[in-house]
Amino acid sequence: MSLAALAVLLTLTTLFTATSASAAGINYVALGDSYASGLGAGSYTADSGSCKRSTNAYPYLWKNAHAPSSFSFVACSGARTGDVLNNQLSALNSGTTLVSISVGGNDAGFASTMQTCVLDSESACLNAVATAKAYATGTLPGQLDQVYAAIHAKAPNARVVVLGYPHLYKIGGSCIFGIGDTKRAAINGAADTLDGVIAKRAADAGFAFGDVRSAFTEHEICGSQTTWLNSTTLPVEESYHPKAVGQSGGYLPVFSAQV
Repeated sequence: MSLAALAVLLTLTTLFTATSASAAGINYVALGDSYASGLGAGSYTADSGSCKRSTNAYPYLWKNAHAPSSFSFVACSGARTGDVLNNQLSALNSGTTLVSISVGGNDAGFASTMQTCVLDSESACLNAVATAKAYATGTLPGQLDQVYAAIHAKAPNARVVVLGYPHLYKIGGSCIFGIGDTKRAAINGAADTLDGVIAKRAADAGFAFGDVRSAFTEHEICGSQTTWLNSTTLPVEESYHPKAVGQSGGYLPVFSAQV
């Protein structure tokens, strides 16, 4: 073997070893609600039951790509901040080095607001959105502070990445049917309010924030490119959640960039 070939081989060996060692040092715990569990993306794990944890969800995809030393996937569809505090934090410990979480949408009444906007009048929708935004700015900050403080206490050495929520609709987009643009804009505005609150609380806690709104641009419902979000669908609980391609094309790159 020539000296040049030997040098290349040693370099490749060093790179492979460094990559493997880095991945082997990560103990990853995925917390949160349906946007973290992968509701709407299909391929749910048999042991997750009503939590609907998907092998297409961004935490699972990241685990498959990086092979961390340990992986605990405890995100659960429908989870609120109290559910994270009471049911998910036991997965954390002082050896946890990476945590992901999205939570807050259910506390602010995302599901009921969407139901009102789809089924009821424009004024009822705008009132529901206003109520959700008031909750997000008035009550949710304290709830998020509790969750983030508890995460830091349980996993003081972890890098924590907080993921936000996308806009659901492209305003002035290609949709002919469904709700009108006034309702769509109000729903997107609620997402902006929610993301703003979450980003601020995450920053104050010393956590990273992954903003997925730009990643989903033109992939929203009514967007000009492949739609990454379910519209009204069956089963109904999967409506207005990312499809598998939304998890892989939207959430995964944003999360990976923050790790």
